[in-house]
Amino acid sequence: MKALYFDGEAQVIDLPTPSPAKGEALIRILKAGICNTDLEIMKGYMGFRGVLGHEFVGVVEECENSFLQGKRVVGEINCACHTCPICRMELPHHCTNRTVLGIQGRNGAFAEFVTLPEQNLHIVPDTVSDEIAVFTEPLAAAFRIPEQIEIASTDRIVILGAGKLGQLIAQVLYTHSKNLLCIGKNQWKLEVLKHLQIPTAHVDEPRERGAADIVVESTGSYGGFPRALELVRPEGTIVLKTTVAHPTAFDLSVPVINEVRVLGSRCGPFRPALDALAMGTVEVGAMITDTIELKDGVRALERATQPDSFKIMIEM
Repeated sequence: MKALYFDGEAQVIDLPTPSPAKGEALIRILKAGICNTDLEIMKGYMGFRGVLGHEFVGVVEECENSFLQGKRVVGEINCACHTCPICRMELPHHCTNRTVLGIQGRNGAFAEFVTLPEQNLHIVPDTVSDEIAVFTEPLAAAFRIPEQIEIASTDRIVILGAGKLGQLIAQVLYTHSKNLLCIGKNQWKLEVLKHLQIPTAHVDEPRERGAADIVVESTGSYGGFPRALELVRPEGTIVLKTTVAHPTAFDLSVPVINEVRVLGSRCGPFRPALDALAMGTVEVGAMITDTIELKDGVRALERATQPDSFKIMIEM
């Protein structure tokens, strides 16, 4: 099979079609999306070597569960052992022995085929197109935030970053509080949110310090957290979504003195994400910039780094 493989540099190569282990399914990938995490891996994040990609939609070609056979699916990326102490605490996303699709110890979805545990798979409704279904995994990450914290309708929320994830977070949290502002540096990306009637501001506009109840940091840069500390109120909450290869240093005294709650947030629930895409309560179509064939996968990665790109899809 063809696959977009990273080993210090990205290249499209031929690999054997993977064989599913017990309890796993073989999935024929239809389309996959390039995420900022993929680009950070190429800068050294996680030290990963292998097939990139973790946002996908595909068709189950081989499985033990006959109900899944032939179904169009998306898949959760964390593959847990289900036996370690963390798994026994019902925290499989944090399994100490986990592999993570295209990120840690498991080849990813920028390939013609991939394997995942059957229990990680979710059937895609017929009303959701392939392009829209690819957004399930990052949208689930946005839905993780209201799972972790209670959000009141009066909460003042600032989202830092109007990129791919920031856009999804803004749409999800706007249903909880209309006192929301998404701050970004690219005006054309902010216009996408303005079209949805979601308030926005440019990063260069002055902002009141220490006024936000909740700040979500999704800039994709190591400078986002210090900015979040400036904007959050005493005893407020910062939710960290950015994963970058670059190490970050900051003044520990600030969150201590202001008693700021700092919360890491990663993968989230697929079911509400799929429901939102099926019902159209979250709109993602405007975020698709280009769809590029797998044989030109290196070009697709390069396209994803360009300032005029949003979501780049790879078609198998």
